[in-house]
Amino acid sequence: MSKQKYLVHDLAFCFDCNNCFMACKDEHVGNDWQPYTAPQPRHGHRWVRLLRTVRGQAPRIDVGYLALMCQHCEKCAMVDAGFATRREDGIVLIDQAKAKGHREILDMCPYGGIYWNDEIDAPQKCTMCAHIIDSGVEPYIPRCAHSCPTEALKFYDIEPEEMAKIVEEEGLEVFHPEYNTNPHVFYKNLYRYTKNFITGAIVDKASDDCKEGAQVTLTGEGVNETQTTDYFGEFKFDKLDPGTYTISVAGADDVTVTIKESQNIGEIFVD
Repeated sequence: MSKQKYLVHDLAFCFDCNNCFMACKDEHVGNDWQPYTAPQPRHGHRWVRLLRTVRGQAPRIDVGYLALMCQHCEKCAMVDAGFATRREDGIVLIDQAKAKGHREILDMCPYGGIYWNDEIDAPQKCTMCAHIIDSGVEPYIPRCAHSCPTEALKFYDIEPEEMAKIVEEEGLEVFHPEYNTNPHVFYKNLYRYTKNFITGAIVDKASDDCKEGAQVTLTGEGVNETQTTDYFGEFKFDKLDPGTYTISVAGADDVTVTIKESQNIGEIFVD
């Protein structure tokens, strides 16, 4: 198999600057990149969409941003239906002549990455800037990745075996693996969007001061983890699934917490 094109988004370095979204607009609005795609409408289309989730409760919260675009899936309903083609390098492109007038295509993407262009009466989506990649003019990478100031969004042009190694070594994941589409977009630190945390603070009952260095243990189904509180007496157990957990710390009764979302349990006072 030839080299494949991939995108990787690291949620730990994304702060919602929207440079990726604006770069996509700059590249495609008013520019006709046929045969790859017609111009993108100025309004209504978000080929790069920043999803946001706020976890926890004030003052202990965490905000995660996830860049969602066409995932360039190996198992693509549009390709199976004959409305799109999947190139040898993994990029999926809509055939706008065949797709013209077929609004049902919008429902073929489980990620919601397809948009309808009323002017051309056809669907459109991210092309991974295939016209730039094919130009051979450096830097031949998608505008979204090229415009990311923190390198939260990176482009890879490598053999599948090399990508598989990176996925394993860096703990990359796909968004909604239950869709079984084998996407070419991976995410690092995805837990900041999909998982929960339990946070709080340990306070010395006698002095009413934050207790730095306290050992806090969290137990639950498949979880047994111990942390040391920081300067502010705070702890944070992350990457948790919904369920019931027990927090134990010397000098206080155990605290049982059932979560469906991230929880700031407040202060635990210890003797």
